Amino acid sequence: MSDSSSSAELATRMRTMIDRLSPGDRLPSSRELIRRYKVGPATVSQAIAALAAEGVVVTRPGSGTYVAAPARRRAGVPDTAWQSVTLADRAVDTRSLAGAVGALPEGTILLDGGYLHRSLQPTRALTAALARAARRPDAWDRAPAAGLASLRGVFATMAGGGVNAEDVLITAGGQSALSMAFRAIAGPGDPVLMESPTYPGAIAAARAAGLRPVPVPTDADGLKPDLLADAFALTRARLLYCQPTYHNPTGAVLAPGRRRQVLDTARAAGAFVIEDDFARHLGHGAPVPPPLLADDRDGTVVHLTSLTKPAAPSLRIGALTARGPVMERLRAVRLVDDFFVSRPLQEAALELLTSPAWERHVRSLGAALRERCATLAAAVLAELPGWTLDRVPAGGLHLWVRLPGGADDAVVADAARRDGVAVSAGNRYFATELPAACLRLGFAATAGHTELAEAVRRLARVDRTLGVSR
Repeated sequence: MSDSSSSAELATRMRTMIDRLSPGDRLPSSRELIRRYKVGPATVSQAIAALAAEGVVVTRPGSGTYVAAPARRRAGVPDTAWQSVTLADRAVDTRSLAGAVGALPEGTILLDGGYLHRSLQPTRALTAALARAARRPDAWDRAPAAGLASLRGVFATMAGGGVNAEDVLITAGGQSALSMAFRAIAGPGDPVLMESPTYPGAIAAARAAGLRPVPVPTDADGLKPDLLADAFALTRARLLYCQPTYHNPTGAVLAPGRRRQVLDTARAAGAFVIEDDFARHLGHGAPVPPPLLADDRDGTVVHLTSLTKPAAPSLRIGALTARGPVMERLRAVRLVDDFFVSRPLQEAALELLTSPAWERHVRSLGAALRERCATLAAAVLAELPGWTLDRVPAGGLHLWVRLPGGADDAVVADAARRDGVAVSAGNRYFATELPAACLRLGFAATAGHTELAEAVRRLARVDRTLGVSR
């Protein structure tokens, strides 16, 4: 064994030696191990520490290292089989969130990402905001359970519709807010209506809360109000989850004429509407439609938004906006779940949102997303004529592409992954049967336009290899 051998390799050899010894036997000294295996003192020390952590050996300062007793050695690998019986059917299904299993090959281009590439994040503004927040004398004090009043005020202004800071609850990002809202409003076994297709995280969160996702079809103008009314009547659901603005994955915007219909239909059913407004700051330059909350007169809408998509994944700050007793229920869930959201992160978010840098970032981000979206759409139309792109969205982070009839989206996604491009198979976005094979292609997580064009070239190669467009 050479001087460059790792401590892991030495530990493996030592285990072979230990298997020939008895409990209580003393191992060779560190000096002897160094001589025998031709390694350095640090390598020996690290190997012994690893074996001690496993319970294979016991070290006694001033005396040496000894083979551990069998009971001590078994302790490193506990028998947890009994837990399967106790946990029973309480499994949490995360398959729709996880996507493909395993590490991506080096050089893979990410078209399956749901966050901004580092080059699009306001890194400088975030760093400055965090530094300013950390200098505040109360930065590390406990935050109010509902969140900092000033930050709630900023989110209230964003939401519009006459809401105020008292109507806002700060959350640890959008996914946490979604999980809280599902558990606060509905109970295990209850149905929850959802657009079809929809965000996989919503499907997973609903199922984790014991709810039954019920799909409601959409078209180019978003939810179909007549089918929504039918779904409420058939299921007696008291909850609708929807994304009216730059819907994930299709990019659709709920048509103006349908906004009032959706709200009136939910109100007639005595149901809440969870409005996932994740793309509030992801418009591509044109004015972003106001949230449904702005049209809500009766407290029907529970509005959800977050900063992770337009800023950075680790800025885990979001907000729930609601009026009436449902807000008290949400606050109660927050208190039971985790008391409050990290104050330094709230202070940093407040610094960011109230600085001129934020508006500059939103404008520049919109222009960058518009250009990336156009690049990807043009490449798909040129290189993959058999694939159908019904819409080039005016906001958001994704394109929704329909594959030719007979294609299997999961097979295409797996083949694309092997060829160095990660895409999202459409089956993840449906709570029940898949009406057509689709892929979601993201344009925000790549390094730039060159990668987008190369990704589509690789997809075209996959298309030819599999005969998708035949």
